[in-house]
Amino acid sequence: MGEETITTDASAPKTSSKLTLFPLIALIFYEVSGGPFGVEDSVKAGGGPLLSLLGFLIFPLFWSIPEALITAELATAYPENGGYVVWISSAFGPFWGFQEGFWKWISGVMDNALYPVLFLDYLKHSFPIFNQLVARIPALLGITVSLTYLNYMGLNIVGFAAVSLAVFSLFPFLVMGILSIPRIRPRRWLVVDFEKVDWRGYFNSMFWNLNYWDKASTLAGEVENPSRTFPKAIFGAVILVVLSYLIPLLAGTGALSGGANEWTDGYFAEVGMLIGGVWLKGWIQAASAMSNLGLFEAEMSSDAFQLLGMSEMGMLPSIFAARSRYGTPTFSILCSATGVIFLSWMTFQEIIEFLNFLYSIAMLLEFAAFIKLRITKPDLHRPFKVPLGTLGIIILCLPPSLLLVLVMCFASFKTLAVSSAAVVLGFVLYPILVHPENRKWIRVNDAEQPTIPPVDSAQVISTVLQQLEEASDEAAVSLLLDPSTAKTEQEREDLPGILKEE
Repeated sequence: MGEETITTDASAPKTSSKLTLFPLIALIFYEVSGGPFGVEDSVKAGGGPLLSLLGFLIFPLFWSIPEALITAELATAYPENGGYVVWISSAFGPFWGFQEGFWKWISGVMDNALYPVLFLDYLKHSFPIFNQLVARIPALLGITVSLTYLNYMGLNIVGFAAVSLAVFSLFPFLVMGILSIPRIRPRRWLVVDFEKVDWRGYFNSMFWNLNYWDKASTLAGEVENPSRTFPKAIFGAVILVVLSYLIPLLAGTGALSGGANEWTDGYFAEVGMLIGGVWLKGWIQAASAMSNLGLFEAEMSSDAFQLLGMSEMGMLPSIFAARSRYGTPTFSILCSATGVIFLSWMTFQEIIEFLNFLYSIAMLLEFAAFIKLRITKPDLHRPFKVPLGTLGIIILCLPPSLLLVLVMCFASFKTLAVSSAAVVLGFVLYPILVHPENRKWIRVNDAEQPTIPPVDSAQVISTVLQQLEEASDEAAVSLLLDPSTAKTEQEREDLPGILKEE
């Protein structure tokens, strides 16, 4: 047998550093929340503070925690880029895995289109020029291009940037909460006018501010020791997200006596001014701007690595898995950024409703896959396992599934039409991509399996027999035996003679 030669390519892309606990917590935090920016609508839609506060106390129990538990189990069982695409493919096959990935990618790109818009919505309170299209469009393009380049520079950079942004974005609300204590009147938290409740807006706001716990699973292949790091990170993020909503809402609604109609996007800046002064308003505006940058970076990373994972599974052309010298999937990042630019013209509420509907369809498929994998693959290695049996996990999935159906029932006809078109497009795209793969029109990544040269089995047997003949003691022969099928001492003594006779 010839010597095995290992070659290295100095020009190959360098692998980015693995994500550790705190950067992963920050990325999950930004996948789901990013701070209280955007929760103001829940007070207006809920007809007052009461439903908003109850929502952020109750919804995590029936939605966030079950989704976090399922994500922790499946992400550690399948620690690969692609996340939920891998789970669905394992449970229901590649067709449904592709549909899951397509729906989640569109939903994620829609979600990412919100953040440059929210960034400018906070700045326009101090810089009214951003209300005008002549300034707004170039600003949106500039923000998207700049943040896309930062994502291209490496996932580790994005993770540590997320930690810094989270600290900077949340600290002014902690200060606001402390300053509001002398002015808080608990009776203000109980105000609700049911005649003014917009149930569609309320549920969409709650759902949007508390979903996407599974998004970070698309980065599982980039996490250091995912079986230990991922569960800790996701449960740390649950606590951080809930507190980041409740503290500012308790402070703002308890300290001020304004009506619910005043609570619209960007209103926390005004709350900061009324509680602390102009300096706190400016700080909150800057925190909002930085938070939206973090949200954009986290979402862009997940969307891009999801496409990379789908390419490695053979669902997309290999160009989607091509990495830059920083270890990031260049073409996948560019595709996600292009989608963001095209969707930035939509309104805040339109985007939320569209992405929530597609996300709900995909999540129902995830819950079904979670249950099926427990039944059909009970022996699957699960470093973290939800401590419930089959009946228990069905009950665990029931409340969030009902919530998903409820959110979908509130969808407008326009949302139903656009979402149905997206679903049909996914069904059409799968055979289109599979057909050229079979015809070799495009090169699809086969997960880079090593090529094994053909082996002459007769030559191998001859070589092994020759080595056994030349063995001078019993120890040399025993080293060639498989320990799992070890023979008795007598068999070992007779083996060289048997081989000679043959």
